[in-house]
Parts: sequence; C-alpha cells; structure tokens
Amino acid sequence: MDRISILGVQFDAITKTEAVQHAMANIRQGRKGYVVTPNSEIVYMARSDAQLKKLLNAASLVLPDGIGVVHAAKILNKPLKEKVAGIEFAADLIAEMAKEGRSLFLFGAKPGVAEKAAENLKKKHPGLVITGCRDGYFKDDAEAIKDINAAGHSDVILVCLGAPKQEFFMHTHLNELNGTLLCGLGGSLDVYAGIVERAPDFYVDHGLEWFYRLKKEPWRAKRMTALPKFLLTVMKSKITGKEQ
Repeated sequence: MDRISILGVQFDAITKTEAVQHAMANIRQGRKGYVVTPNSEIVYMARSDAQLKKLLNAASLVLPDGIGVVHAAKILNKPLKEKVAGIEFAADLIAEMAKEGRSLFLFGAKPGVAEKAAENLKKKHPGLVITGCRDGYFKDDAEAIKDINAAGHSDVILVCLGAPKQEFFMHTHLNELNGTLLCGLGGSLDVYAGIVERAPDFYVDHGLEWFYRLKKEPWRAKRMTALPKFLLTVMKSKITGKEQ
C-alpha cells in the first residue's frame, strides 16, 4: 500500500473497503498490529511529539479520520482515496468478523458503556463473539492488561481511551495483550452503546461532522482551533517543500 506523508505522519492511501480487507487478512493470518485513525488535531500534535509521530507511523493501518486530513493531502498534491472514519471502518470490520465467528474485546469509556455496546453489537451481529469488556478507568496499565487477557484470545481489541492515550497504550503493550489487532477508536463505544448520537448523514457527507460535534459539545471549541493551524502549516509546508 502507498503511504502519503502529511506533516510527517504517513497515511495509507486506501479506501474503507480496502482497509477492512487488509485488517481481515491480518486477523486470519494472526499477524499482530494496531490501527490508528489520526485527525488534523492529532497530526498537528505529532509535529511537536516525536514519539507520537513514530508510533503513529508504526501502525499496521494509518487511516485518515477527518476531512481536514483529506483537504491537506489535496493541498500537498498527494491526494488520499477518501476519508476513512474510524467508527465506520470498525463497523464494517465487525460485520465481516461476525460472518466468520471472530472475537472482539471492548475496552474503554465509562463503566457500563462497553457492556451496553456489546449488547447492541451482539443483537446486530449474532455471529460475533464478544470475549469481554473493560472500562477505561484504571490505576495502571498492568491492571487493564490483566483484565483484558483474562478473557482469552481476541481477534480484535477495540481500545477506546481517547487520543493520544490509546495510541501510546497500543504501541507500548501490543505484544503483552492477548489479541491480534488493536484498534484505537476514541469515543466509538459511546456511539455503539447508543449514549452519543453520531452526526446525521448530511453533516458526514459534507465534511461537517466536526461542526455538528461542536454544536453538541461547545467545550470542544478550544480543541477545534488546531484545524486552522493545521491547514496553515500544511500550506507553509507546500510553499517551502519541507515537512513542518
């Protein structure tokens, strides 16, 4: 697969369907790895965090989760095939896993959320095996790893701790966890549990999902300032010909 560098983060130039196929191939072959879905904010953060940038680029799949990343690729004349939202990638991956009776562990969110998400996913995908659930509140990583591994082997572990905590957790503990593929998916468990409503199709289709989330959660306003800074940095990168 081709990778496109945006401010030093190497994104896979891939469609959602291709990403799911790649992930399923890894699962079938038992090839351990992890999936990251950086948006503009995370890419901008990685500019000043060499370790974050390194672990993002070490992922099995680096998916462009955000219209800002897609626009940046166009500005740099390195177009990506499409935006691949992490929650949509995971939904399609879970559907494929269910067809083969594959196993899934849900890790993250507030107490009780993962269990509700598991209940909903099982109703939608009867062939799916849920090995266990664990909330995202723990004193140290060893405690969480012990609980996850106690469930036995899982083909996929959804790690929903929020970025960049989940990315550091996956990279650091990949070989300690009894799972094949780890997927960092932020607040996806809240959506699967029905606690948080995803943006309507109009917002998603027009690249305005960020605006919908901002209307629902005004506290995100400060975080959203990373987007214009990100795009300005990308334009500067294009002019200078150097990764910023």
